[in-house]
Amino acid sequence: MNPICELKEVTLAHDNIPVLKNINLSVSPGELVYIIGKTGTGKSTLLRALFADANILSGEINVCGYNLRSLKNKDIPLLRRKLGMVFQDFRLLTDRSVYENLSFVLKATGWNRKKEIDNRIQEVLEMVGLNFKGYKMPHELSGGEQQRVVIARALLNNPQMILADEPTGNLDPETSEGIMSLLWKLKESGNTIIVATHDYETLKKFNSRTIICVNNSLSEKRETVIDFIDLEKQIDTILKKQQQ
Repeated sequence: MNPICELKEVTLAHDNIPVLKNINLSVSPGELVYIIGKTGTGKSTLLRALFADANILSGEINVCGYNLRSLKNKDIPLLRRKLGMVFQDFRLLTDRSVYENLSFVLKATGWNRKKEIDNRIQEVLEMVGLNFKGYKMPHELSGGEQQRVVIARALLNNPQMILADEPTGNLDPETSEGIMSLLWKLKESGNTIIVATHDYETLKKFNSRTIICVNNSLSEKRETVIDFIDLEKQIDTILKKQQQ
């Protein structure tokens, strides 16, 4: 099976400063992959690169059939229609209802028949457990409900891959578990999902392939996330002793 996403010897920059160097990564259709690491190690930069929104200094990136090094600006919207993006800060239109938020995206991507728009919005709201929330304004929803709306928005155009950047970063533990459970169900339905996160506690319950951002590189951790947490604590202890 051909990879849906592949990086070969890629160097990525943030504000023209390289943050990930000579990295390699291959993701197969139907996988759920966690990108973990401390703040500033390049997790978000990696996701932004896959979304054609980061500075690629060298190497080759192929996402959903597009070569990002040779991708023309006019073709970026075509790539992004194959991707669903889940943001930590929601980025919902606060002056519009849930339905209007989702309708706006569909109309912007070429949908123009009201019945088809209505049916698709109902479908994605059912998928995320918000069947009867379409009339609500974002401020009337809890943080977890708003994040479910964001996931519904990401699903609208049946994306080939979902990119989730710290999807539980602003949520309490119980709500975080609900969001990760939803993403896990989407994975089991055949969706390809890449999640950048430092929410290790939630990952214990939904263990999957895990890639670590560390020392400007990517390292695959084949043991459990719990093992990585213990290892990180040991490293922190050693570093503190060296600084004393």
